Amino acid sequence: MDSSNVASPARGGAQSQSNEQPQQIDNPAQVATPTIITPDDNEDGDEEEKIYAPPAHIAARFYTSSRRNSLSSAHSHASSHRRATAGPQSTSIAQHLRRASIIEDRKARLADRAAHVEQVRLRAALAKAAPRGNSNTREERTLAAQLAKEKYLAKVAATCAEEVARAKRIAEEVKERKLADEARVRSEMEERHAEAEKRRAEYQRNLQERRARRADSSEKKLAVVEEDADADEDAIADDEVTAEPMTEDDAARRIQVCWRVHRRIQPLLAFQELDLDSHTTKATSFEDMTTRVAEPEVIQAVTGILTFFGLQDRDDPNAPLNTRTFLSAFMIIGHPAEILQHKNGAQEQDLIAKASDLVHLFEAAVARLASWNNFTPNPMQLETLSQSYTAYTSAFAAWRLQDSSVLIEGMVDSFVELDKIWQTVKDDTRGEVSNDYREGIRNNQVLLLSRIRKLAGPERADVLIKKAIRESRRGRPRRRPVAEVRPRIIDPAVAQAAAATVEATADEIIESQAPAQARDVSGLLLAKLFSVMPHNRVLTHELAIDKDFKLQDVHVEARAQLYASITSNMKEGFEAGQGGQWTLSIAENVRGKLLKMTRPSKGMQMTISEALDLEDIHRQCTQGIFSYDGFFEFMADLLPKLCAPFRDQAVRELAVSLRDNSNSSLENMVMKLFNLLVMIDKLNLDYTNFIIMNAAPTLIREAAGYEQRQFSRDLEFGATSLENTRRWWSQASSQLNSEANRRDPDNVNNPADRPSPHKIHTQALIHLTFRSADLTHDNCPETLTLDFERLCDLRTTAIRVATLGAVLLTTKNLLKRDVRSPWKHEAARLWQLVLTSPALDEPETPDRPSPAQKAFSILETAHNMPPATKVAVSGQISRFFASASAAFPTPTAVPSSSTSPINFVDPVLKLLMHRLVEHISSRLSATTDAEHVRAASSASERLAASGMAEFAEQVKGVVDTLAAVRRVDWEGHGRWYAEM
Repeated sequence: MDSSNVASPARGGAQSQSNEQPQQIDNPAQVATPTIITPDDNEDGDEEEKIYAPPAHIAARFYTSSRRNSLSSAHSHASSHRRATAGPQSTSIAQHLRRASIIEDRKARLADRAAHVEQVRLRAALAKAAPRGNSNTREERTLAAQLAKEKYLAKVAATCAEEVARAKRIAEEVKERKLADEARVRSEMEERHAEAEKRRAEYQRNLQERRARRADSSEKKLAVVEEDADADEDAIADDEVTAEPMTEDDAARRIQVCWRVHRRIQPLLAFQELDLDSHTTKATSFEDMTTRVAEPEVIQAVTGILTFFGLQDRDDPNAPLNTRTFLSAFMIIGHPAEILQHKNGAQEQDLIAKASDLVHLFEAAVARLASWNNFTPNPMQLETLSQSYTAYTSAFAAWRLQDSSVLIEGMVDSFVELDKIWQTVKDDTRGEVSNDYREGIRNNQVLLLSRIRKLAGPERADVLIKKAIRESRRGRPRRRPVAEVRPRIIDPAVAQAAAATVEATADEIIESQAPAQARDVSGLLLAKLFSVMPHNRVLTHELAIDKDFKLQDVHVEARAQLYASITSNMKEGFEAGQGGQWTLSIAENVRGKLLKMTRPSKGMQMTISEALDLEDIHRQCTQGIFSYDGFFEFMADLLPKLCAPFRDQAVRELAVSLRDNSNSSLENMVMKLFNLLVMIDKLNLDYTNFIIMNAAPTLIREAAGYEQRQFSRDLEFGATSLENTRRWWSQASSQLNSEANRRDPDNVNNPADRPSPHKIHTQALIHLTFRSADLTHDNCPETLTLDFERLCDLRTTAIRVATLGAVLLTTKNLLKRDVRSPWKHEAARLWQLVLTSPALDEPETPDRPSPAQKAFSILETAHNMPPATKVAVSGQISRFFASASAAFPTPTAVPSSSTSPINFVDPVLKLLMHRLVEHISSRLSATTDAEHVRAASSASERLAASGMAEFAEQVKGVVDTLAAVRRVDWEGHGRWYAEM
């Protein structure tokens, strides 16, 4: 029997197990590995291969997932391959057991996977079949989440609030601790400074005493040294006779020593020949000392001694300049007032102290050089001298830089003042003024430009000048072109005709612009309400002083007060059945003003006349068919054609309100009428200013003659007199003649030395404006009646300038700041404060601080002040403001009142007011063009020296206005002044 046909027990068991496996499968996923009979098992080859293959889908899943993806399958595949190639299979029992174990593991894994899949399927089905939650549950959950969120946010906010409060508390504690430390450190520093100052004073006293004692002892030693030198010479002569000859080395050493001593003594002898020390500097006059320190011999000798001390290098090209800086120390301690221009700021005091230390150390170092030390300076003394020299040069450079910056700023302001003058006179059509001023202004500007470039450098000088001129021209009010103020309906022919009418006489302007006379009481009331034209004499006088004078609506407040009463009267009239009378009066007023703004015999005037025909309106009012809506619609179309371009927006808004028919009440109609009348009055004012602008050149040219005729007529008819004018002129003349007599002790009585009428007029005007007690309505000179309010304003401006200048000057001194440095920002805020305050001595209220407290707050916020300084500054400001308020002019005062001239008790106010008046007087006293240019160019510098550098613009305005008043008054009343 062939052995291949007999199965071994192990193999047969395995085969039978394999053949029975398909019947034992409960789950299609569980598939056993089929048994394949190879050709080795069937040697005869006549039987077919028996392959028990599973279905296709199970086989695919089996071979892809289970068999190929497991280590056991790979091992089985490798073992089967080995069996196929190596021969018959092994009959080992262990192999069959292992195979069975693998199969069992696969079954377990497949069963677990199937169970998991089933659980997932069941959960999905349950979730799909479960009912959805209702909206109430969702809302409850949302509300609960919102409540939880709010609770959490409240908790966070409370925590943050606690942290913020804690941080604020810590910050306050730190701030208080810092303030306490600062106060403590400041007090300690002040004590240390006081101690140091005390020690310094003691040291200076001891130093002077030691120097005096040293000088006495040096004189005694010098006498002893001279006797010893004579004895030594005799001894050397005896030694030369008896001593042995010296060697060459000893002789060379002696020669070298003598040569070095000779080299050291030469700069010392050259300096001693100058006899330059602190005592001789103080004894010599400032002019002589200035000339002496500029001599080349002095500079060369001082440069030699400074080089000997090591303070300068031998080859330094800037040695002469450094020497001049050193010599300035002698000038400063000898003539501090002339060098520092009477300025006693902290920087100047420090410079004087350092200059004094340098000079004393230098003189001590020079005095120590003697033959006993071979003219060799002490190293310790040289180190101290070098430190003092460095400190002085640094302080001098800082002071010079500060002084040059102030000087540059003053010269730039002078350059701008000259530019303003040129901008004022360059438009002169006749050419006399511009020709006179052009050359003088140009020469002074060239001189200023060269000085500024020398101090600040070419580039910086150009930038400073361009910026200053740009700001100056930008700050001036812009002059509107004629196109902006000319009413549209007026053409050049009409303007010329109107100007010709005005040029004939000033009275015709007043009469042509007078409001039309109303036919009833309502018309008269409206005419008085909207009249803004002044008297013809006032108009010509204002134009003579200011060629750009424009009429202003001075009845705004009065009109606002009368609105209520007139509105109530109009309502009562309409309710009482008198609406036709009011309507006719308003139509007549509007018609008369509109016709004056249009060209006669043209379409616009005919349209206005036809639309506002008084007879037709009276008939419509009588029949009750007058339509205010049609009237407002006509005015809304007409006004935009008559107004100037800059009124377009306001007229457009009025037209919209006139066309609005949403509210047809009587009150709304009355308000529309008054708004219309106000706008027509503004257009009439614009038209009047336009005619005045065209007629201004002729009116200005004829103003002097017109004023003379009017004043002469008033004197003739007794409307005025010259009593106050004679008293005013007599006082000024007596004062100037007394001064002239004091200057003429020999009674030469030269006519050229006597005051001229022009000078008397100028000084009298200045005295009346700023010093006299006669600046009241009853005591004012009759020739200056029209300028009374203007003079009061000038006095008020001068008092404000002096007061604020005293405030700033005192604050700078208390804070030890340079009084020449301008505080422009603080000055601008203080000036705005005094302009808006009704009274400077206004008391403090619980809800409003006083002006003095506001001024102190402005300075306190801008500069740090110690507590003691704060108290001093606040007290000074209160006193200054109280004195200024008492000195303000009282226009309503009568002769019996206690009006007094400006006489400040405080010395600072008194000094500044005196300097201000002297400055104004010097500028007005200039007669020639060169004097005018010189006074204008040095104005800023003089104000800076007087402590009022911040108020140059205000002072310039006072000077210009007072000069215009003087010119117009002399032209109008000069012949009466000449007769007094």
